Amino acid sequence: MTKGITREQIVTAALELLDDQGMDALTVRALASGLDVRPSALYWHVRNKQELLDEMATEVMRRVADALAAVPPGDGWRDDLAAYGRVLRSEYLLHRDGARIFSGTRITDPDVVRMKEPLFERWTTSGWKVADADDAIDLVTAFTVGFVIEEQERRQAAGADPSRYSIDQRDAWLGEGASLVKEAGRLLDDGDRRFERHLGIVLDGIAARLDT
Repeated sequence: MTKGITREQIVTAALELLDDQGMDALTVRALASGLDVRPSALYWHVRNKQELLDEMATEVMRRVADALAAVPPGDGWRDDLAAYGRVLRSEYLLHRDGARIFSGTRITDPDVVRMKEPLFERWTTSGWKVADADDAIDLVTAFTVGFVIEEQERRQAAGADPSRYSIDQRDAWLGEGASLVKEAGRLLDDGDRRFERHLGIVLDGIAARLDT
């Protein structure tokens, strides 16, 4: 193993590179240059970019697990899932393209995967099936990942071109006969309010499924 560099240092540097230049600039070669080592030095720890993304996603999820552990248990599964979704989104938003790095990755730390155990214990004790508990976590995760990817992409695009999402330009482009679409476009509830509303819809769907 190459001396003087650790997997933890690699992941920290990779997250810094992600924040500075984004997902598309994240390569093993660029990371090695930033660490002032040869690319071969990194291959002792990560064999390719996918393994690097696995480690980065695992670190983000490790922080999610720590943050979630500090949240007092709620009154039931709905509070638990809402807290999970909010913590997940918060951690993703700390990093440029934070949600993108999660998609398709494999968690490499068993302690992170075990984060679900106390949730599953509480829910199955109250009558849930394990399959329903697993589906619920997957649904909230998928929703949050998708929401934050869109949220971050729009934010970055608007930063590069402030007129890109101009409501006035959009209304003029739509022309006549779309008053309700225009009204919806002027709600201006992106961010926290929109996330909470959409998360509530997801949780309502889970509750309806449980009632059947």
